[in-house]
Amino acid sequence: MSRDDRDRLYIDGQWVRPNGTGTIDVINAATEEVMGCVPDGTADDVDRAVQAARRAFAGWSVTEPEERADALRRITEGLQGRMMEIAAVIAQEVGMPINLAMLIQAGLPVMTFSSMTDLLHTFEFSEPMGTSLVVREPVGVVGAITPWNYPLHQVAAKVAPALAAGCTVVVKPSEVAPLSAFILAEVIDRAGVPAGVFNLVTGVGPIAGEALATHPGVDMVSFTGSTKAGRRVSELAAASVKRVALELGGKSPNVILDDADLAHAVRDGMAKAFINSGQTCSALTRMIVPRARLAEVEHLAVEAAAGYLPGDPLAPGTRLGPVASAAQRERVRGYIQAGVDGGAKLLCGGPDAPDGMSQGYFVRPTVFSEVDRDSVIAQQEIFGPVLSIIAYDTESEAVEIANDSVYGLAAAVWSGDKERALAVARQLRAGQVEINGGSFNPVAPFGGYKQSGNGRELGRFGLEEFLEIKSLQL
Repeated sequence: MSRDDRDRLYIDGQWVRPNGTGTIDVINAATEEVMGCVPDGTADDVDRAVQAARRAFAGWSVTEPEERADALRRITEGLQGRMMEIAAVIAQEVGMPINLAMLIQAGLPVMTFSSMTDLLHTFEFSEPMGTSLVVREPVGVVGAITPWNYPLHQVAAKVAPALAAGCTVVVKPSEVAPLSAFILAEVIDRAGVPAGVFNLVTGVGPIAGEALATHPGVDMVSFTGSTKAGRRVSELAAASVKRVALELGGKSPNVILDDADLAHAVRDGMAKAFINSGQTCSALTRMIVPRARLAEVEHLAVEAAAGYLPGDPLAPGTRLGPVASAAQRERVRGYIQAGVDGGAKLLCGGPDAPDGMSQGYFVRPTVFSEVDRDSVIAQQEIFGPVLSIIAYDTESEAVEIANDSVYGLAAAVWSGDKERALAVARQLRAGQVEINGGSFNPVAPFGGYKQSGNGRELGRFGLEEFLEIKSLQL
């Protein structure tokens, strides 16, 4: 694929030159070559975008839901027509294998926009309540700051419900993987969405991101990223008492009970830990297993890990691509070394580069066992293909270990008895819990407890995040 160099920002319905002259290179994670560049946006660029969004809000906020649904339908169709292009771009930026990128990185944004189209046909924006009429109105101008691991999916999870609610938006995508956001801007432009309703400014977090979080013209900030960065966004937004929605980190437990189908549970757990090279906030990175079956689990885990050979993400058979950047590669390898130094049992993988892969941001798929529940690799989010196996003696201890985390984004439970699994799932402090490998539901609420954030995305709950509630006393 040829280089994709972008020299304009999308503001007020036009492709405009940025105020500054700086650019940011976008790197191919598998080759370490520059695959494109984007503008390094400034606070002035953010201000222009916010002003455009404020002007557009007056008209867009009072459109009929059917009109907004029709616009979202056109956006959905535009994204459908460019799915292969989106998948290929993100596979190179982030490292997700192309087959999965087509299904997830390109497929989920289409589903998100489509779901909001459908929801607008049934959602009640007003309801009588005693002597009052309760109405739901758009919160205003939304600043959306998004991460690099699922770049278009996370943009869509904010933009689609915000537009459906009647809000206008300024998006600041991650500078590591920004190119799919430009494709979305092109689609929105061709869909005939009114000028200023959607705006795109690229740049780095400390400049463009902070300008968005502090701008007095922004009514709400929706942020996805690390817990550390989320704290910073909250601090900045607090000065003007903006609404803040945060989807942050995770260290998600996978509780395998003693009556589970062990082979199925371990294989599925490995896939959920290693998806997108482990660069998934909800990845099931702590496998919590019965001590009496630990040796069996170790054997199954090593066997499953052997199927995740690192390779070219554009090759059809690849199951594990690189991580997204040099910084991420060093971070992950550092955690693996910390696991070794901390005395965990290294079953496979390790901190060295995979054999024959001196180029690209590749990491060995790594599995540790006999992991201390309080250790660094059991407590901190690694964001790479690294699994920690932790043993327990009783069911209550398994629940205690699972909840022993500052995070609470996702979890899983496996049992031969569904009711037993459900009973354990109800005890887990997490925003979503898979039961026996239950599949991801793109319209169910997604978000976390504790330091995994606040608020929910996707479906009806995602739409409600962008609405204010007003009581009309009759």
